[in-house]
Amino acid sequence: MASLSSCFALPCKFKTLSLNPSSSSSSSSSSHGRVAFNSFGFSATISADAFAGGRLSVSGGGGGGGRCPPRFSVACEAAPAKRADSAAKRARLAEKRRVYNKARKSEIRTRMKKVLEELDGLRKKPDAQAEEILQIEKLIAEAYSVIDKAVKVGTLHRNTGARRKSRLARRKKAVEIHHGWYTPAPAATA
Repeated sequence: MASLSSCFALPCKFKTLSLNPSSSSSSSSSSHGRVAFNSFGFSATISADAFAGGRLSVSGGGGGGGRCPPRFSVACEAAPAKRADSAAKRARLAEKRRVYNKARKSEIRTRMKKVLEELDGLRKKPDAQAEEILQIEKLIAEAYSVIDKAVKVGTLHRNTGARRKSRLARRKKAVEIHHGWYTPAPAATA
């Protein structure tokens, strides 16, 4: 019975564990409340390295003097699989790209925010002059440049870049219309 609670080191490349009780100990199991296992069987239903480098522990639970059927628990501890070198390299590259893309996206948001704040300030200004829009157009050009570079290197999707640029242009046009510096052409009627 001491063998039921001991720990066994599993050889590598075993896949699935199945326990088979021995038939010769079935008569003794009713008196002791435990069943002895004479074999461990393995089949191919789990990944190949599931038990590689791991440990197996089999412990028997008492059945309460033969009234209840015996209970057994099997605990398998799988060793953590070492990541392949190519996977580690992919992880390093992905982290490098994530940091790079994060910086680019942050710069885009900052530039857009500056442009939108300047446009809002100009819109609220009652005595604004048409020449004041020239400074904002320089900020818009810088924002466009950063957005286009992000699209070129793949940080942003091209539609996302176009949408961000369109948002800035529409806001600028709304300010120009508000102050009367731009008059939209009347829509052609058919």
